[in-house]
Amino acid sequence: MEKSKVISRRRFLGTTAGAMALPYIVPASVLGADPPSGKITIGCIGLGGMGNGNMNSFLNRREARVLAVCDVDKAHRDRAKKRVDEKYGNADCATYHDFRELIARDDIDALSLALPDHWHSIPVLAGARAGKDMYSEKPLARTINEGKAMVAAVTRYDRIWQTGSWQRSVANFHRACELVINGRIGKVSHVEVGLPTGGASDVKAVQPVPPTVDWDFWLGPAPKVPYRGVLHGNWRWIMDYSGGQLTDWAGHHIDIAHWGLGLDRTGPVEIEGKGAYPSDGLYNVPTQYKFTCKYAGGLVMTVANDRQVPKGMGTCWYGDRGWIHVKRGGLTASDPKILEEVIGPEETRLYESRDHGRNFLECVKSRKETITPIKTAYRSISVAHLGEIAMLLGRKVQWDPDREQFVNDVEAARLMSRPMRSPWTL
Repeated sequence: MEKSKVISRRRFLGTTAGAMALPYIVPASVLGADPPSGKITIGCIGLGGMGNGNMNSFLNRREARVLAVCDVDKAHRDRAKKRVDEKYGNADCATYHDFRELIARDDIDALSLALPDHWHSIPVLAGARAGKDMYSEKPLARTINEGKAMVAAVTRYDRIWQTGSWQRSVANFHRACELVINGRIGKVSHVEVGLPTGGASDVKAVQPVPPTVDWDFWLGPAPKVPYRGVLHGNWRWIMDYSGGQLTDWAGHHIDIAHWGLGLDRTGPVEIEGKGAYPSDGLYNVPTQYKFTCKYAGGLVMTVANDRQVPKGMGTCWYGDRGWIHVKRGGLTASDPKILEEVIGPEETRLYESRDHGRNFLECVKSRKETITPIKTAYRSISVAHLGEIAMLLGRKVQWDPDREQFVNDVEAARLMSRPMRSPWTL
């Protein structure tokens, strides 16, 4: 890991508004020593539904200490501060409007990130350069190129990363994947991944910006537009900020499909499909979608909204000796006896965790890889992005998973990124 001088917060913030001029800050824990309190100090950025939930999880872990919270909505950050101060019985929790100020603190070891998808990449690059370990919500990134940049930064600065793809830390998903990868249904030829259908009712009218919100900062790298009530959830149905249910859930069920097949560090070679997109209104992500991915060796993965696959939500692997289907709260097979099979000591045993948050904190201390590291998260979400691109183009695309680029397709390559509004940049 590269070492540099710690620079002052004033110099840091004055350098640039973008993410490129972020400091290299090396907290004590990165150098192999625990902080004086013996706890992992955490700053929480993004305090909506998932962010607030993740913060509460860290507050209830004795090995962690939340020092600061950040959100562009003052109501959210004030609520979070109140919760933290009540937990610790003091008024010490710092609040920030600008994530760069929180990241500039050299007494924070790790970040908890839960932001709209279009904001996933820039704070991560900042955090990596500043020597922070990170727990971040899925999907990893809004675009393929953002994901690649995030992987490069986290790898270069040797950071511990945990993606919020917590299904890997749940027993039925772990069991399903071990059975598949150890051949209990034979050679797998086809996988079906079912994700949610549709979105929400459209919002059209321009509205006053809530007085507690910095709307321009919330937009950040996305295009400048009037406020239309898309804050705190409804942003998911607009392509400038997200890919809808497809990209929201890909980090869960596509992730599980890859895990059971040993495909965590690769991707498909050919993708084609169709999506149903709204013809008018503000919302423009697909309400229905279905695409097919072919992998080297002949494996085919179908990804679709749950109404277009036989078993609905979840992941179903089809082998030449049967099938296994797993979803939240369920695990079934073509023959129930398959689920009783014992995995022998010489067979493949997958990484085991039964507590996603604790796994992250343990890895911050041990410097071992988490159960959902960034390279895995990138491969999971890239399948969704490839499907999105194929559907937008309305034709088949060829992908080189080793070089991570389209094969002789300039038009598809342009869709690997989205323009960023100045001054924000990767």
